[in-house]
Amino acid sequence: MLMNHPYHLVERSPWPLTGALGALTMTAGLTKWFHQYNISLFMIGLATILLTMIQWWRDVSRESTFQGLHTSPVVAGLRWGMILFIISELIFFISFFWAFFHSSLSPTPSLGCSWPPAGIMPFNPFQVPLLNTTILLTSGVSVTWAHHSLMENNHTQALQGLIFTIFLGIYFSSLQAFEYSEVPFTIADAVYGSTFFVATGFHGLHVLIGTAFLATCLFRHSSCHFSAQHHFGFEAAAWYWHFVDVVWLFLYISIYWWGS
Repeated sequence: MLMNHPYHLVERSPWPLTGALGALTMTAGLTKWFHQYNISLFMIGLATILLTMIQWWRDVSRESTFQGLHTSPVVAGLRWGMILFIISELIFFISFFWAFFHSSLSPTPSLGCSWPPAGIMPFNPFQVPLLNTTILLTSGVSVTWAHHSLMENNHTQALQGLIFTIFLGIYFSSLQAFEYSEVPFTIADAVYGSTFFVATGFHGLHVLIGTAFLATCLFRHSSCHFSAQHHFGFEAAAWYWHFVDVVWLFLYISIYWWGS
């Protein structure tokens, strides 16, 4: 039946259901991993989510690029959806900063009335954390370079900017993994260890998600899915990456530098 409106009424899809089941399985797998030191259920849930992401993003790319269903009103809705999603993520991280400053500004006797708590040796903020800050700030410049190149129909430079940004994202994650392997405290070491690992760990997860987002945009750009006027998928990835950059700046200043 022909609809005389510019909106996209999506068809039935199994991916919301498989994504929810994958998230449930992964969460249960995390509990099993923590208590029984068995990672198998977690890996099943993670594989389910990754396969769902691949096929769901494939469908959205097909609707946008080949079926022409992402009209201007649809793109405007997607734009507002991404803005609200980033705001919700911002509030998510504000809760971690709230917990950190609540404990650090007025340390209790159980923390030795000092911050960092007695016995905790924090990282030197001018070593790996400063290098990671430089990497993320540089990646913010490179993704902006890629975006402006795309808007100017410069396919090659947009491709180069995306590749460079993805490389920096992988480099950041590798350095954070190295940092975690050398950390002299654990998540169980008072509220300092808890807030440090929860805040930096969730940020690291967002970097991995953003890197996957940009890698998807790299594949789509190399397949000529984007144009100078129609590239909201890339724009949303760039917004997300800038959000990750800004959160890291606050993490570095508050937890690594001021908190040490």
